Amino acid sequence: MTTLHGRALDEIRACLDKVRDEEFDAAVAEIADADRIALYGVGREGLQIKGLAMRLFHLGRKAAMVGDMTTPPVGKGDLLIVSAGPGDFSTVSALMGVARRDGARTLLVTAEPNGAAAALADRVLTVPAQTMASDRGATTSVLPMGSLYEGALYVLFEILILSLRERLGVSPAQMRANHTNLE
Repeated sequence: MTTLHGRALDEIRACLDKVRDEEFDAAVAEIADADRIALYGVGREGLQIKGLAMRLFHLGRKAAMVGDMTTPPVGKGDLLIVSAGPGDFSTVSALMGVARRDGARTLLVTAEPNGAAAALADRVLTVPAQTMASDRGATTSVLPMGSLYEGALYVLFEILILSLRERLGVSPAQMRANHTNLE
């Protein structure tokens, strides 16, 4: 196990080392400036996006997952954050089109910055990692299928929250106070 976890952690570190500071900083600014934030992702990417939505809520942001019954409409001043590791999903592109039509900005998180969804995004945050679309060939991750991308998202999103917490002046105690007591 020691060898496998070391390789997996090294791969996640290598991905995060390649995230461009200017893209990361622009993503932080987009989120900080948004009135309301809607988030969407499919599969295991969607699980990471749900974790980001929860942390944004902990920061006191108005954040909701697309598809939840309580998700408000988005429009001018709002932000839609979507993940499309392989570069595009039909649902992601459709939601980005609706958000843009109604005046919201869009932030795409992806491993493929030249994918179809990137052309629709106001901002792109590239996480250069193997996804299910690129898990075949001579150079593959020790992690299966798209797990490298998904693992990198988890760590990246937590770092994003730390940057937002500092920018917004939210204390750890304030974040904790926003955590549910219904567990």
